[in-house]
Amino acid sequence: MSYTALYRKFRPLKFEEIVGQEHITKTLKNQIIAGRVGHAYLFNGGRGTGKTSAAKVLARAVNCLNPQDGEPCNECEICKAAISGSLTDIVEMDAASNNSVEDIRSIREEVNFLPTLAKYRVYIIDEVHMLSTGAFNALLKTLEEPPEHVKFILATTEPQKLPATILSRCQRFDFKKISNDNVIKRLEYVAKESNIEITKEALKLIAILSEGAMRDALSILERCLQDGESNINEDKIKDLVGIPKLTYIHSIVKAFLEYNVEDAIKAVDIVLNEGKDLNNLLWEIIKYVKDILVFKATGNLEIYSENEINDIKSLADKVSKERLLYIITDLSKLENDMKWSSQRSILFQVEIIKLCSENIIETTVQNVKKGNQNDSKSVNRENNIKAQSESAKPKQENKKASLAQAISGYGEAKGWRNVLNDLRQNGKIMIYSNLLKAKAIEVNDMTIGISFPEGINAFGKSILEKPENINEISKTFSMEYGKDMKVRIIESVDALPKKQEKQESPIENMAKAIDIPLNIIEE
Repeated sequence: MSYTALYRKFRPLKFEEIVGQEHITKTLKNQIIAGRVGHAYLFNGGRGTGKTSAAKVLARAVNCLNPQDGEPCNECEICKAAISGSLTDIVEMDAASNNSVEDIRSIREEVNFLPTLAKYRVYIIDEVHMLSTGAFNALLKTLEEPPEHVKFILATTEPQKLPATILSRCQRFDFKKISNDNVIKRLEYVAKESNIEITKEALKLIAILSEGAMRDALSILERCLQDGESNINEDKIKDLVGIPKLTYIHSIVKAFLEYNVEDAIKAVDIVLNEGKDLNNLLWEIIKYVKDILVFKATGNLEIYSENEINDIKSLADKVSKERLLYIITDLSKLENDMKWSSQRSILFQVEIIKLCSENIIETTVQNVKKGNQNDSKSVNRENNIKAQSESAKPKQENKKASLAQAISGYGEAKGWRNVLNDLRQNGKIMIYSNLLKAKAIEVNDMTIGISFPEGINAFGKSILEKPENINEISKTFSMEYGKDMKVRIIESVDALPKKQEKQESPIENMAKAIDIPLNIIEE
Protein backbone atom coordinates (compact mmCIF):
# COMPACT_ATOMS: atom_id res chain seq x y z
CA MET A 1 0.00 0.00 0.00
CA SER A 2 1.44 3.38 -1.02
CA TYR A 3 2.18 6.00 1.62
CA THR A 4 -0.13 9.02 1.86
CA ALA A 5 1.15 12.34 3.25
CA LEU A 6 -0.59 13.62 6.37
CA TYR A 7 -1.93 16.76 4.72
CA ARG A 8 -3.60 14.58 2.06
CA LYS A 9 -4.71 11.85 4.44
CA PHE A 10 -6.42 14.37 6.71
CA ARG A 11 -7.71 16.72 4.01
CA PRO A 12 -11.19 17.91 5.12
CA LEU A 13 -14.05 16.02 3.51
CA LYS A 14 -16.78 18.34 4.82
CA PHE A 15 -17.14 22.06 5.41
CA GLU A 16 -17.26 21.52 9.18
CA GLU A 17 -13.77 19.98 9.07
CA ILE A 18 -12.20 23.06 7.45
CA VAL A 19 -10.29 24.82 10.22
CA GLY A 20 -10.64 28.52 10.99
CA GLN A 21 -12.78 29.55 7.98
CA GLU A 22 -16.25 29.39 9.50
CA HIS A 23 -17.18 32.76 7.96
CA ILE A 24 -16.83 31.12 4.53
CA THR A 25 -18.09 27.59 5.11
CA LYS A 26 -21.30 28.84 6.76
CA THR A 27 -22.12 31.02 3.73
CA LEU A 28 -21.40 28.23 1.25
CA LYS A 29 -23.57 25.75 3.18
CA ASN A 30 -26.45 28.24 3.27
CA GLN A 31 -26.19 28.78 -0.49
CA ILE A 32 -26.35 25.03 -1.11
CA ILE A 33 -29.33 24.59 1.21
CA ALA A 34 -31.18 27.48 -0.43
CA GLY A 35 -30.27 26.34 -3.95
CA ARG A 36 -28.54 29.65 -4.74
CA VAL A 37 -25.11 28.40 -5.76
CA GLY A 38 -23.25 30.85 -7.99
CA HIS A 39 -21.67 29.98 -11.32
CA ALA A 40 -18.18 31.29 -10.43
CA TYR A 41 -16.26 31.57 -7.15
CA LEU A 42 -12.88 33.05 -6.29
CA PHE A 43 -11.14 31.61 -3.21
CA ASN A 44 -8.30 33.88 -2.12
CA GLY A 45 -5.86 33.43 0.75
CA GLY A 46 -2.40 32.40 1.86
CA ARG A 47 -0.94 28.96 1.34
CA GLY A 48 -2.38 26.09 3.36
CA THR A 49 -5.48 27.94 4.54
CA GLY A 50 -8.04 25.57 2.99
CA LYS A 51 -8.81 27.04 -0.46
CA THR A 52 -8.41 23.82 -2.44
CA SER A 53 -10.07 21.73 0.28
CA ALA A 54 -13.10 24.04 0.29
CA ALA A 55 -13.25 23.91 -3.51
CA LYS A 56 -13.28 20.09 -3.48
CA VAL A 57 -16.00 19.98 -0.81
CA LEU A 58 -18.11 22.54 -2.70
CA ALA A 59 -17.73 20.60 -5.96
CA ARG A 60 -19.02 17.43 -4.25
CA ALA A 61 -21.76 19.23 -2.33
CA VAL A 62 -23.40 20.72 -5.46
CA ASN A 63 -23.38 17.28 -7.11
CA CYS A 64 -24.17 15.07 -4.09
CA LEU A 65 -27.20 12.80 -4.49
CA ASN A 66 -27.98 13.01 -0.79
CA PRO A 67 -26.71 16.35 0.63
CA GLN A 68 -27.10 16.81 4.38
CA ASP A 69 -27.45 20.33 5.77
CA GLY A 70 -25.39 21.75 2.92
CA GLU A 71 -22.68 19.10 3.30
CA PRO A 72 -21.83 16.30 0.85
CA CYS A 73 -22.75 12.87 2.17
CA ASN A 74 -19.47 11.34 0.92
CA GLU A 75 -21.32 8.03 0.61
CA CYS A 76 -23.23 8.24 -2.69
CA GLU A 77 -21.67 7.10 -5.96
CA ILE A 78 -20.99 10.70 -7.06
CA CYS A 79 -19.17 11.61 -3.82
CA LYS A 80 -17.14 8.38 -3.79
CA ALA A 81 -16.11 8.85 -7.41
CA ALA A 82 -15.12 12.46 -6.71
CA ILE A 83 -13.05 11.49 -3.66
CA SER A 84 -11.26 8.74 -5.57
CA GLY A 85 -10.58 11.12 -8.47
CA SER A 86 -12.43 9.03 -11.05
CA LEU A 87 -15.33 11.47 -11.60
CA THR A 88 -14.61 13.23 -14.91
CA ASP A 89 -17.25 15.89 -14.23
CA ILE A 90 -15.03 17.51 -11.60
CA VAL A 91 -11.93 18.84 -13.33
CA GLU A 92 -8.90 20.15 -11.38
CA MET A 93 -6.37 22.24 -13.25
CA ASP A 94 -3.13 23.80 -12.03
CA ALA A 95 -2.75 27.13 -13.83
CA ALA A 96 0.94 27.27 -12.89
CA SER A 97 1.67 24.59 -15.50
CA ASN A 98 -1.45 24.85 -17.68
CA ASN A 99 -1.66 28.56 -18.36
CA SER A 100 -1.86 28.87 -22.13
CA VAL A 101 -4.72 29.97 -24.33
CA GLU A 102 -5.03 26.41 -25.67
CA ASP A 103 -5.60 25.05 -22.15
CA ILE A 104 -8.52 27.41 -21.58
CA ARG A 105 -9.90 26.90 -25.08
CA SER A 106 -10.13 23.18 -24.37
CA ILE A 107 -12.30 24.05 -21.38
CA ARG A 108 -14.48 26.31 -23.54
CA GLU A 109 -15.08 23.39 -25.90
CA GLU A 110 -15.85 20.96 -23.06
CA VAL A 111 -18.43 23.17 -21.32
CA ASN A 112 -20.80 22.77 -24.24
CA PHE A 113 -21.22 19.07 -23.37
CA LEU A 114 -23.49 17.93 -20.56
CA PRO A 115 -21.95 16.19 -17.51
CA THR A 116 -21.61 12.42 -17.81
CA LEU A 117 -22.82 11.46 -14.31
CA ALA A 118 -23.11 14.51 -12.08
CA LYS A 119 -25.55 17.40 -12.18
CA TYR A 120 -22.82 20.00 -12.77
CA ARG A 121 -19.46 20.02 -14.47
CA VAL A 122 -17.16 21.80 -11.99
CA TYR A 123 -13.80 23.30 -12.93
CA ILE A 124 -11.35 23.97 -10.09
CA ILE A 125 -8.50 26.18 -11.37
CA ASP A 126 -5.70 26.52 -8.80
CA GLU A 127 -3.11 29.34 -8.89
CA VAL A 128 -5.36 31.08 -11.40
CA HIS A 129 -3.24 34.25 -11.29
CA MET A 130 -0.62 32.35 -13.34
CA LEU A 131 -2.81 32.34 -16.46
CA SER A 132 -1.51 34.31 -19.42
CA THR A 133 -3.31 37.41 -20.70
CA GLY A 134 -4.66 35.47 -23.64
CA ALA A 135 -5.87 32.68 -21.35
CA PHE A 136 -7.69 35.21 -19.14
CA ASN A 137 -9.41 36.66 -22.21
CA ALA A 138 -10.47 33.18 -23.28
CA LEU A 139 -11.78 32.38 -19.80
CA LEU A 140 -13.69 35.66 -19.61
CA LYS A 141 -16.01 34.71 -22.45
CA THR A 142 -17.06 31.54 -20.64
CA LEU A 143 -17.51 33.34 -17.32
CA GLU A 144 -19.73 35.95 -18.99
CA GLU A 145 -22.22 33.45 -20.38
CA PRO A 146 -21.69 30.08 -18.70
CA PRO A 147 -23.98 27.14 -19.44
CA GLU A 148 -26.32 26.26 -16.56
CA HIS A 149 -24.57 22.95 -15.99
CA VAL A 150 -21.10 24.49 -15.40
CA LYS A 151 -19.49 25.90 -12.21
CA PHE A 152 -16.07 27.51 -11.85
CA ILE A 153 -14.02 27.68 -8.66
CA LEU A 154 -10.85 29.76 -9.00
CA ALA A 155 -8.18 29.72 -6.28
CA THR A 156 -5.29 32.14 -5.88
CA THR A 157 -2.81 33.61 -3.42
CA GLU A 158 -2.47 36.83 -5.44
CA PRO A 159 -5.88 38.23 -6.46
CA GLN A 160 -4.33 41.58 -7.43
CA LYS A 161 -2.89 39.88 -10.52
CA LEU A 162 -6.35 38.96 -11.84
CA PRO A 163 -8.04 41.27 -14.37
CA ALA A 164 -10.91 43.31 -12.97
CA THR A 165 -13.19 41.75 -15.57
CA ILE A 166 -12.58 38.31 -14.04
CA LEU A 167 -12.91 39.53 -10.44
CA SER A 168 -16.24 41.22 -11.13
CA ARG A 169 -17.78 37.96 -12.37
CA CYS A 170 -16.88 35.87 -9.32
CA GLN A 171 -18.15 35.59 -5.78
CA ARG A 172 -14.99 36.30 -3.79
CA PHE A 173 -14.17 34.61 -0.47
CA ASP A 174 -11.04 35.60 1.46
CA PHE A 175 -9.46 32.83 3.54
CA LYS A 176 -7.75 34.05 6.71
CA LYS A 177 -4.57 32.78 8.31
CA ILE A 178 -5.49 30.04 10.76
CA SER A 179 -5.04 30.98 14.42
CA ASN A 180 -2.51 29.09 16.56
CA ASP A 181 -5.32 27.72 18.75
CA ASN A 182 -7.13 26.24 15.73
CA VAL A 183 -3.89 24.79 14.36
CA ILE A 184 -3.17 23.15 17.72
CA LYS A 185 -6.70 21.65 17.93
CA ARG A 186 -6.37 20.13 14.47
CA LEU A 187 -2.88 18.80 15.22
CA GLU A 188 -4.18 17.18 18.41
CA TYR A 189 -6.86 15.41 16.36
CA VAL A 190 -4.34 14.23 13.75
CA ALA A 191 -1.91 13.06 16.45
CA LYS A 192 -4.65 11.09 18.20
CA GLU A 193 -5.82 9.44 14.97
CA SER A 194 -2.22 8.60 13.99
CA ASN A 195 -1.11 7.33 17.44
CA ILE A 196 1.47 10.10 17.77
CA GLU A 197 2.70 11.16 21.22
CA ILE A 198 3.36 14.90 21.16
CA THR A 199 3.84 17.42 23.97
CA LYS A 200 1.85 20.64 24.36
CA GLU A 201 5.04 22.66 23.94
CA ALA A 202 5.75 20.89 20.65
CA LEU A 203 2.21 21.55 19.39
CA LYS A 204 2.54 25.24 20.20
CA LEU A 205 5.91 25.47 18.49
CA ILE A 206 4.58 23.84 15.30
CA ALA A 207 1.64 26.25 15.30
CA ILE A 208 3.99 29.23 15.56
CA LEU A 209 6.29 27.92 12.83
CA SER A 210 3.39 27.21 10.46
CA GLU A 211 2.44 30.93 10.38
CA GLY A 212 -1.26 30.22 9.94
CA ALA A 213 -0.91 27.52 7.26
CA MET A 214 -2.45 24.18 8.24
CA ARG A 215 -0.67 22.31 5.46
CA ASP A 216 2.71 23.59 6.68
CA ALA A 217 1.86 22.51 10.22
CA LEU A 218 1.06 18.98 9.06
CA SER A 219 4.23 18.88 6.96
CA ILE A 220 6.35 19.81 10.00
CA LEU A 221 4.58 17.14 12.06
CA GLU A 222 5.23 14.58 9.34
CA ARG A 223 8.93 15.45 9.12
CA CYS A 224 9.22 14.71 12.83
CA LEU A 225 8.10 11.13 12.15
CA GLN A 226 10.71 10.36 9.50
CA ASP A 227 13.08 8.76 12.02
CA GLY A 228 10.44 6.14 12.84
CA GLU A 229 9.78 7.49 16.34
CA SER A 230 6.22 8.55 17.19
CA ASN A 231 7.21 10.58 20.28
CA ILE A 232 7.65 14.27 19.54
CA ASN A 233 8.85 16.99 21.89
CA GLU A 234 9.97 20.59 21.50
CA ASP A 235 13.68 19.75 21.20
CA LYS A 236 13.03 17.34 18.34
CA ILE A 237 11.22 20.03 16.36
CA LYS A 238 13.94 22.58 17.06
CA ASP A 239 16.60 20.17 15.82
CA LEU A 240 14.54 19.49 12.72
CA VAL A 241 13.98 23.12 11.67
CA GLY A 242 17.29 24.51 12.94
CA ILE A 243 16.18 26.31 16.10
CA PRO A 244 18.84 26.28 18.85
CA LYS A 245 18.12 24.68 22.22
CA LEU A 246 17.06 26.86 25.14
CA THR A 247 20.27 26.13 27.08
CA TYR A 248 22.30 27.80 24.33
CA ILE A 249 19.95 30.79 24.19
CA HIS A 250 20.22 31.17 27.97
CA SER A 251 24.03 31.12 27.75
CA ILE A 252 24.07 33.80 25.05
CA VAL A 253 21.68 36.14 26.88
CA LYS A 254 23.51 35.58 30.16
CA ALA A 255 26.76 36.63 28.44
CA PHE A 256 25.04 39.80 27.19
CA LEU A 257 23.85 40.71 30.67
CA GLU A 258 27.28 40.04 32.21
CA TYR A 259 29.09 41.99 29.45
CA ASN A 260 31.09 38.88 28.64
CA VAL A 261 31.82 39.15 24.93
CA GLU A 262 34.08 36.07 24.88
CA ASP A 263 31.40 33.75 26.30
CA ALA A 264 28.76 35.27 24.01
CA ILE A 265 30.80 34.64 20.85
CA LYS A 266 31.69 31.10 22.00
CA ALA A 267 28.04 30.24 22.64
CA VAL A 268 26.99 31.64 19.25
CA ASP A 269 29.76 29.70 17.48
CA ILE A 270 28.59 26.45 19.10
CA VAL A 271 25.04 27.04 17.82
CA LEU A 272 26.13 27.98 14.30
CA ASN A 273 28.61 25.08 14.08
CA GLU A 274 25.67 22.74 14.69
CA GLY A 275 24.14 24.08 11.49
CA LYS A 276 21.44 26.21 13.08
CA ASP A 277 19.99 29.08 11.08
CA LEU A 278 21.15 32.58 11.99
CA ASN A 279 17.67 34.09 11.64
CA ASN A 280 16.18 31.41 13.88
CA LEU A 281 18.89 32.07 16.46
CA LEU A 282 18.17 35.80 16.47
CA TRP A 283 14.42 35.19 16.72
CA GLU A 284 14.93 32.88 19.71
CA ILE A 285 17.19 35.42 21.50
CA ILE A 286 14.63 38.22 21.04
CA LYS A 287 11.83 35.96 22.27
CA TYR A 288 13.86 34.87 25.32
CA VAL A 289 14.77 38.45 26.31
CA LYS A 290 11.11 39.41 25.89
CA ASP A 291 10.11 36.58 28.23
CA ILE A 292 12.64 37.76 30.82
CA LEU A 293 11.04 41.21 30.63
CA VAL A 294 7.54 39.72 30.98
CA PHE A 295 8.67 37.69 34.01
CA LYS A 296 10.28 40.74 35.58
CA ALA A 297 7.07 42.72 35.11
CA THR A 298 4.50 40.05 36.04
CA GLY A 299 6.40 37.25 37.81
CA ASN A 300 4.61 34.73 35.64
CA LEU A 301 5.44 32.59 32.57
CA GLU A 302 3.40 29.64 31.29
CA ILE A 303 5.35 27.66 28.73
CA TYR A 304 8.58 27.08 30.66
CA SER A 305 9.50 24.29 33.07
CA GLU A 306 10.33 24.99 36.70
CA ASN A 307 14.10 24.78 36.10
CA GLU A 308 13.83 27.08 33.06
CA ILE A 309 11.85 29.62 35.07
CA ASN A 310 14.53 29.55 37.77
CA ASP A 311 17.14 30.32 35.10
CA ILE A 312 15.02 33.19 33.81
CA LYS A 313 14.54 34.52 37.35
CA SER A 314 18.30 34.53 37.95
CA LEU A 315 18.74 36.73 34.87
CA ALA A 316 15.77 38.96 35.63
CA ASP A 317 17.17 39.75 39.09
CA LYS A 318 20.40 41.15 37.68
CA VAL A 319 19.05 43.41 34.90
CA SER A 320 16.83 46.48 34.65
CA LYS A 321 13.70 46.72 32.52
CA GLU A 322 15.30 49.58 30.58
CA ARG A 323 18.23 47.44 29.53
CA LEU A 324 15.98 44.57 28.46
CA LEU A 325 13.94 46.99 26.36
CA TYR A 326 17.12 48.32 24.80
CA ILE A 327 18.30 44.81 23.87
CA ILE A 328 14.93 43.89 22.34
CA THR A 329 14.79 47.13 20.32
CA ASP A 330 18.38 46.82 19.11
CA LEU A 331 18.03 43.15 18.13
CA SER A 332 14.75 43.84 16.33
CA LYS A 333 16.48 46.53 14.30
CA LEU A 334 19.27 44.05 13.55
CA GLU A 335 16.71 41.49 12.37
CA ASN A 336 15.37 43.99 9.86
CA ASP A 337 18.84 45.06 8.69
CA MET A 338 19.89 41.45 8.13
CA LYS A 339 17.07 40.93 5.63
CA TRP A 340 18.75 43.32 3.21
CA SER A 341 22.38 42.45 3.82
CA SER A 342 24.65 39.91 2.15
CA GLN A 343 26.96 39.98 5.22
CA ARG A 344 24.52 38.78 7.86
CA SER A 345 27.10 37.05 10.05
CA ILE A 346 29.25 40.19 10.24
CA LEU A 347 26.28 42.32 11.28
CA PHE A 348 25.38 39.73 13.90
CA GLN A 349 28.89 39.57 15.38
CA VAL A 350 29.14 43.38 15.55
CA GLU A 351 25.83 43.47 17.42
CA ILE A 352 27.10 40.88 19.93
CA ILE A 353 30.18 42.99 20.67
CA LYS A 354 28.00 46.08 21.03
CA LEU A 355 25.57 44.41 23.47
CA CYS A 356 28.53 43.20 25.54
CA SER A 357 30.13 46.68 25.71
CA GLU A 358 29.33 48.00 29.16
CA ASN A 359 30.17 51.63 28.42
CA ILE A 360 27.80 51.87 25.45
CA ILE A 361 24.92 50.03 27.10
CA GLU A 362 25.12 51.67 30.54
CA THR A 363 25.36 55.16 29.07
CA THR A 364 22.25 54.57 26.99
CA VAL A 365 20.30 52.96 29.83
CA GLN A 366 21.28 55.67 32.32
CA ASN A 367 20.10 58.32 29.90
CA VAL A 368 16.75 56.55 29.68
CA LYS A 369 16.48 56.30 33.47
CA LYS A 370 17.53 59.90 33.95
CA GLY A 371 14.89 60.99 31.51
CA ASN A 372 12.23 59.01 33.39
CA GLN A 373 13.28 60.35 36.79
CA ASN A 374 13.35 63.99 35.75
CA ASP A 375 9.92 64.42 34.30
CA SER A 376 9.75 68.17 34.82
CA LYS A 377 13.12 68.73 33.13
CA SER A 378 12.07 66.46 30.32
CA VAL A 379 8.84 68.39 29.83
CA ASN A 380 10.68 71.72 29.76
CA ARG A 381 13.25 70.36 27.35
CA GLU A 382 10.53 68.94 25.12
CA ASN A 383 8.67 72.26 25.22
CA ASN A 384 11.83 74.10 24.19
CA ILE A 385 12.44 71.67 21.35
CA LYS A 386 8.81 71.96 20.34
CA ALA A 387 9.01 75.75 20.40
CA GLN A 388 12.11 75.67 18.23
CA SER A 389 10.54 73.25 15.81
CA GLU A 390 7.38 75.35 15.70
CA SER A 391 9.43 78.45 14.84
CA ALA A 392 11.13 76.55 12.04
CA LYS A 393 7.89 74.98 10.92
CA PRO A 394 6.63 77.93 8.82
CA LYS A 395 9.84 77.88 6.77
CA GLN A 396 9.54 74.12 6.24
CA GLU A 397 5.86 74.43 5.40
CA ASN A 398 6.61 77.25 2.96
CA LYS A 399 9.20 75.05 1.20
CA LYS A 400 6.73 72.17 1.04
CA ALA A 401 3.96 74.46 -0.19
CA SER A 402 6.13 76.02 -2.87
CA LEU A 403 7.30 72.60 -4.08
CA ALA A 404 3.75 71.25 -4.11
CA GLN A 405 2.59 74.33 -6.02
CA ALA A 406 5.39 73.99 -8.56
CA ILE A 407 4.71 70.29 -9.04
CA SER A 408 1.02 70.93 -9.68
CA GLY A 409 2.01 72.67 -12.91
CA TYR A 410 3.24 69.40 -14.36
CA GLY A 411 1.20 66.43 -15.51
CA GLU A 412 1.11 63.44 -13.16
CA ALA A 413 3.01 60.44 -14.52
CA LYS A 414 0.67 57.88 -16.04
CA GLY A 415 0.80 54.35 -14.63
CA TRP A 416 2.38 55.49 -11.34
CA ARG A 417 0.37 52.96 -9.35
CA ASN A 418 1.29 50.24 -11.83
CA VAL A 419 4.97 51.10 -11.39
CA LEU A 420 4.65 50.84 -7.60
CA ASN A 421 2.85 47.50 -7.84
CA ASP A 422 5.48 46.12 -10.24
CA LEU A 423 8.29 47.13 -7.87
CA ARG A 424 6.53 45.43 -4.96
CA GLN A 425 5.74 42.25 -6.88
CA ASN A 426 9.34 42.04 -8.15
CA GLY A 427 10.64 42.04 -4.59
CA LYS A 428 11.99 45.64 -4.60
CA ILE A 429 10.46 46.29 -1.19
CA MET A 430 12.95 48.93 -0.02
CA ILE A 431 12.36 51.00 -3.16
CA TYR A 432 8.60 50.46 -3.02
CA SER A 433 8.22 51.42 0.66
CA ASN A 434 10.22 54.65 0.22
CA LEU A 435 8.14 55.69 -2.81
CA LEU A 436 4.72 55.27 -1.20
CA LYS A 437 4.42 58.96 -0.27
CA ALA A 438 6.13 60.23 -3.40
CA LYS A 439 4.52 61.90 -6.39
CA ALA A 440 5.62 61.19 -9.96
CA ILE A 441 5.40 63.94 -12.59
CA GLU A 442 6.22 64.10 -16.28
CA VAL A 443 9.06 66.64 -16.50
CA ASN A 444 9.20 66.11 -20.25
CA ASP A 445 8.46 63.32 -22.72
CA MET A 446 11.64 61.48 -21.72
CA THR A 447 11.97 62.25 -18.01
CA ILE A 448 9.98 61.38 -14.89
CA GLY A 449 10.45 63.46 -11.75
CA ILE A 450 10.00 61.80 -8.35
CA SER A 451 9.12 64.40 -5.72
CA PHE A 452 8.25 64.32 -2.03
CA PRO A 453 5.80 67.11 -1.12
CA GLU A 454 5.85 65.94 2.52
CA GLY A 455 9.64 65.57 2.61
CA ILE A 456 11.87 62.49 2.79
CA ASN A 457 14.31 61.38 5.48
CA ALA A 458 18.01 60.85 4.94
CA PHE A 459 17.73 57.06 4.96
CA GLY A 460 15.01 57.01 2.32
CA LYS A 461 16.97 59.46 0.19
CA SER A 462 20.12 57.32 0.37
CA ILE A 463 18.14 54.24 -0.73
CA LEU A 464 16.50 55.92 -3.70
CA GLU A 465 19.65 57.68 -4.90
CA LYS A 466 21.62 54.46 -5.29
CA PRO A 467 22.42 54.06 -9.01
CA GLU A 468 21.07 50.51 -9.14
CA ASN A 469 17.76 51.63 -7.59
CA ILE A 470 17.41 54.63 -9.92
CA ASN A 471 18.03 52.23 -12.81
CA GLU A 472 15.35 49.85 -11.48
CA ILE A 473 12.78 52.65 -11.26
CA SER A 474 13.75 53.92 -14.74
CA LYS A 475 13.44 50.40 -16.19
CA THR A 476 9.99 49.95 -14.65
CA PHE A 477 8.78 53.31 -16.02
CA SER A 478 10.24 52.46 -19.44
CA MET A 479 8.23 49.22 -19.52
CA GLU A 480 5.09 51.13 -18.52
CA TYR A 481 5.60 53.86 -21.17
CA GLY A 482 6.93 51.57 -23.89
CA LYS A 483 10.02 53.70 -24.42
CA ASP A 484 13.23 54.66 -22.59
CA MET A 485 12.50 56.95 -19.65
CA LYS A 486 14.90 58.63 -17.23
CA VAL A 487 14.13 59.30 -13.56
CA ARG A 488 15.22 62.26 -11.45
CA ILE A 489 14.72 62.80 -7.70
CA ILE A 490 13.29 66.29 -7.11
CA GLU A 491 13.72 67.71 -3.62
CA SER A 492 13.19 71.43 -4.23
CA VAL A 493 11.71 73.89 -6.69
CA ASP A 494 15.22 74.68 -7.92
CA ALA A 495 15.60 71.10 -9.14
CA LEU A 496 12.65 71.52 -11.50
CA PRO A 497 13.56 72.61 -15.03
CA LYS A 498 11.91 75.84 -16.06
CA LYS A 499 9.07 75.38 -18.44
CA GLN A 500 9.76 76.82 -21.86
CA GLU A 501 7.26 79.47 -22.77
CA LYS A 502 5.74 79.34 -26.19
CA GLN A 503 7.69 81.45 -28.68
CA GLU A 504 5.49 83.74 -30.74
CA SER A 505 6.25 84.04 -34.44
CA PRO A 506 7.19 87.39 -36.04
CA ILE A 507 3.77 87.55 -37.68
CA GLU A 508 2.06 87.06 -34.30
CA ASN A 509 4.24 89.79 -32.76
CA MET A 510 3.38 92.20 -35.57
CA ALA A 511 -0.33 91.47 -35.34
CA LYS A 512 -0.20 92.01 -31.57
CA ALA A 513 1.61 95.34 -32.01
CA ILE A 514 -1.04 96.78 -34.35
CA ASP A 515 -3.93 95.19 -32.44
CA ILE A 516 -5.18 92.99 -35.29
CA PRO A 517 -6.86 89.68 -34.31
CA LEU A 518 -5.02 86.80 -35.93
CA ASN A 519 -5.90 83.10 -36.02
CA ILE A 520 -3.11 80.83 -37.33
CA ILE A 521 -4.15 77.37 -38.46
CA GLU A 522 -1.33 74.83 -38.38
CA GLU A 523 -1.58 72.05 -40.96
